[in-house]
Amino acid sequence: MTAALSLNRHAENRSEQVEQLRRQIAAVSGRVGASRRGPEGAATPAPTSESLLPVPKTLADLLPRGLPRGVVAVLTGARSLPLNMVAAVTAGGGYAAIVGDPRASLLAAVEMGADLSRLAVIPDPGADPLEVTSVLMDGMDLVVLDLTGRSVAPARARSMTARARHKGCTLLVTGFDWQGAQVRLDARVRGYELTGGSGSGRVGEVRLSLRARGRCARAG
Repeated sequence: MTAALSLNRHAENRSEQVEQLRRQIAAVSGRVGASRRGPEGAATPAPTSESLLPVPKTLADLLPRGLPRGVVAVLTGARSLPLNMVAAVTAGGGYAAIVGDPRASLLAAVEMGADLSRLAVIPDPGADPLEVTSVLMDGMDLVVLDLTGRSVAPARARSMTARARHKGCTLLVTGFDWQGAQVRLDARVRGYELTGGSGSGRVGEVRLSLRARGRCARAG
């Protein structure tokens, strides 16, 4: 899979664009989590050891068991944490997507250890990012969805939450307080470590203050 799945802006209508995305996902879905999810419609739950996504070391204390698959998590604060999550999942052999965030830095993700061959990026999902996200859930372990400046009706949120659970795909939402989210993460920058010495140079490490609430979270 390439590092970006793009929607064809020359397509005649939105349905055609979404169908194009479905075909791209179908092309890789045979190897994206197939061994974990089993045949379509299978009711057998995933083994416990495979029901959690790996998390970056910054979250290891707050989520010691990892992040549950199939839940909706809300992230507020520092925007580096979603990239850390993407890096942890793809480096661990999973597949991830970033939707609706044109500012996401693939270079930063690589520096955090991300495998770009396992990452789909859709910076502009159009008027209905939830529709695009719903398609991606068929083949991803993690979808990071930025909803800054958008709203989601409660009924639509419940439908997406149920789909995430059914597909075993974890949805990480930024820029919106998702109703019914099972996990809430807050990351605040409290300092930087610079490389190069003498108080100058590039940022080598960001120090975060983290809090987690909800399923599998340890109070922090």
